[in-house]
Amino acid sequence: MKYIEDNPDFITPESRKKEMINNFLKPGLSDLCVSRTSFSWGIPVSFDKKHVIYVWVDALSNYITALGYDTDKSKQGELYKKYWPCDMHVIGKDILRFHTIYWPIFLMALGEPLPKKVFGHAWFLNGIDKMSKSKGNTIYADELCEYFGTDAVRYYLLSEMPYANDGTITYEAVIKKYNSELANTLGNLVSRTLAMTAKYFGSVIPEPGDQNDIDRELIGECVSRSTEIIEKMKEYRVSEALEALFDILHRANKYIDETSPWVLAKTEEGKKRLSTIIYNLLETIRIAAVLLNPFMTSTSDKILSSIGAESGDFSLLGFGGLVPGGKVTDCGILFTRIDEEKLLKELFEKHNPLASVSEARTEKAEKDKSASLPEGVISIDEFAKVKLRVGEILSCVPVKKSDKLLAMQVELGGETRQIVSGIAKFYKPEELTGKKVAVVYNLAPAVLRGTESNGMILAACSEATGEDGSKNETVNVLFIDPAVKNGSVIR
Repeated sequence: MKYIEDNPDFITPESRKKEMINNFLKPGLSDLCVSRTSFSWGIPVSFDKKHVIYVWVDALSNYITALGYDTDKSKQGELYKKYWPCDMHVIGKDILRFHTIYWPIFLMALGEPLPKKVFGHAWFLNGIDKMSKSKGNTIYADELCEYFGTDAVRYYLLSEMPYANDGTITYEAVIKKYNSELANTLGNLVSRTLAMTAKYFGSVIPEPGDQNDIDRELIGECVSRSTEIIEKMKEYRVSEALEALFDILHRANKYIDETSPWVLAKTEEGKKRLSTIIYNLLETIRIAAVLLNPFMTSTSDKILSSIGAESGDFSLLGFGGLVPGGKVTDCGILFTRIDEEKLLKELFEKHNPLASVSEARTEKAEKDKSASLPEGVISIDEFAKVKLRVGEILSCVPVKKSDKLLAMQVELGGETRQIVSGIAKFYKPEELTGKKVAVVYNLAPAVLRGTESNGMILAACSEATGEDGSKNETVNVLFIDPAVKNGSVIR
């Protein structure tokens, strides 16, 4: 306890430290039995064959014995001398107690130094559920890499795991993020810039001219975000660092739209200005690729190579590190867009070979049944597929960089979901907090402006014509009587 008090950054995030202190240390530690008799696997106790060593005793010691630790200091391995104590011990939140209480006690008893810091990371949930083989909802990393590539998987996992809270992953969410952020935001920026450099300057990096206000805004974004990213990484806020990195890319794409290079290329005078724009884009891409390297190494290397940046030169000292006169080369399509419907169907059939056959038969039967219905009319079976529940909005905040979206935490009777709705123009967050609403419960997750939504709230939309002939839309959320219990089924 004293060590944690004297070293306040030993356990991070802060919420994990409070959990260890309040749940285990303050109530008082009990004696720990270091052997077990209920199973036979494990290291046998030499003086009693009925006992084996408790797994956490020998498992924890592996951290140092693997490096060559020896109780005889003169026999300590070189790796142990070099790497222990470790700068950062990263461990899952569910086994934090063993690594922040038991393990430090073992090390103190040995007279060995403790890790400098222990970071307890959260979990990835499949949508809103913990992954479990028994539930059949496990998502495997090797399969993700097979379909999306290692760099894309690394990007998704690192960008979608909040600093202290659980992250969510579904195949739908990965596909949407892959298409919107990697194929569109990053891939299109690099592709467009290299294509314009080839078309207007023969693939030679142009010499920039005078910078105007729009240029300085882009440059300022690069410099300030670079500093922000470095600071975020020092605090282990990886997802926030990646968000800031993609702010640079979004700004660069906007810069292309603002400056219209294709228009400037039509005149000699415009081409002088164009050289500055293309240089600024290439230098922005260089800085972004350098910052991207720890997260997506292969993609970063490919981009840096294509713009002729020096291999291994990761300088971020200001804007202007790319040397004019160098050659750029086409790096091909970094991320090919994925057909979401096609891939999800393939994955479903792979994971549910028998169900897919049954589903096909059911689908055919439903089509045959509904074929005689008038156009626009659905059967009762089709309507029954939609699951509606009563939910209570616990909190509501605007979605960053959107003037239309609100993100709500909605309690549905034993579970809380995040639901994003485009009603910011019609309701203030405080007008919704505490209200009960009708929720589409079984809607597939969707990512809206980088924020995952797991459901939909129902609202009535109407349109009125003003005196000037303009159309004015009104949206009214369907509120539920406060007396109705959360999670109640709506039929």
